[in-house]
Amino acid sequence: MLVEFEGELWIWDARRGESWTFVSLPKAESELIRELTEGVRRGFGSLRVRVTVGGTTWKTSIFPGAEAFVLPIKRAVRQAESLEAGDVAAVTVELLDL
Repeated sequence: MLVEFEGELWIWDARRGESWTFVSLPKAESELIRELTEGVRRGFGSLRVRVTVGGTTWKTSIFPGAEAFVLPIKRAVRQAESLEAGDVAAVTVELLDL
């Protein structure tokens, strides 16, 4: 499954001092992912994914949030793509755990 969207980067309040930065997947796609991956998820409900933001592609995990899955955007990607919290990024997420 491939999800392409634009989303605003935000900092996780619980780890604000460490600037853990995320982007939320769209709600509708998150619901579909929940349905398709029932019983497949890993620790903390995570799913392995391949992500592309701009010219940067890497493997990571998405995590279930209250309303949608959330994707961590690591510092190296933010620096390479000149992104910071509040910016909107074009994101492609490919689920690897299906």
